[in-house]
Amino acid sequence: MNAATDKLTHAREEFVAQWGALGTQWGINRTMAQIHALLMTAPEPLSTDEVMEELQISRGNAHTNLKELVAWGLVRIVVRKGERREFFEAEKDVWTIFTIVARERKRREIDPALGVLRRCAEESKDIDTAEGRAFFEQMRQLEEFVEFASKMSDRISSMKHGFAVQMATKILG
Repeated sequence: MNAATDKLTHAREEFVAQWGALGTQWGINRTMAQIHALLMTAPEPLSTDEVMEELQISRGNAHTNLKELVAWGLVRIVVRKGERREFFEAEKDVWTIFTIVARERKRREIDPALGVLRRCAEESKDIDTAEGRAFFEQMRQLEEFVEFASKMSDRISSMKHGFAVQMATKILG
């Protein structure tokens, strides 16, 4: 390998490791995020065997996480003529990745949390004690805020990238 290839390999390995750590903050397990990073930076689609070799993970781990990435919509299966193996490629458009992750996090985390807040508010609305009224009001305020944040996330995710950037620039400017 030459110096440029070594530098690229090192940078890519660092990115894959850090994306894995970051993924855990998004509700994605480390290996799933590392596979996503590997595929996102791969110039060509990779097979399960190539993913296993590159990340030093088991076939079961690679297979499970690849299928989950496909289910999320972050990775596509690529069919190559004459090949029996499946190949995988990641979505590379950053805005599309953001909208997919936002949608999945909403479905997996925000919507269930909103359901709990609604149930807790409903169950406590008729409790006629100071503590019961305070609890109900707290649940109602949390529900209102989470619902607002969810709607904002939906709105932003549905925007075209350029328009979203313009809106953010106006808000943050």
